Parts: sequence; C-alpha cells; structure tokens
Amino acid sequence: MKYEEALHELERIVSKMEEGDLDIDTLSQQLKTAKELITLCKDRLTKTDAEVKKILADAE
Repeated sequence: MKYEEALHELERIVSKMEEGDLDIDTLSQQLKTAKELITLCKDRLTKTDAEVKKILADAE
C-alpha cells in the first residue's frame, strides 16, 4: 500500500470514529487497522527521511 493510500484510509477511519458511525465490534477492528496504518506511515516517513539525509550528505 502506498503512503498516500494508507493516509487516506486512516483519515476515513478517523472520520467515522468522530461521527460515531462505528458499532463497538467494528470500532475494535478499525482501531487495529488504524494502528497498522500509523505504523506503516511512520516507517515510510522514517525511511524517506533517512534516504533524503543520505542523498544530501553525499551531495556535499
């Protein structure tokens, strides 16, 4: 899953939570999914940050 797709899905889940559109069983599953998406996004950002720093360091 691409970063943008994960972020969009996370925003969709948060929106449903804020609107109160989730029953307790669905809420539990959506929270698990949101946690996985947050981890995926964080990992991608960390990896990209490291790559950018390496590119900049190599350019010096």
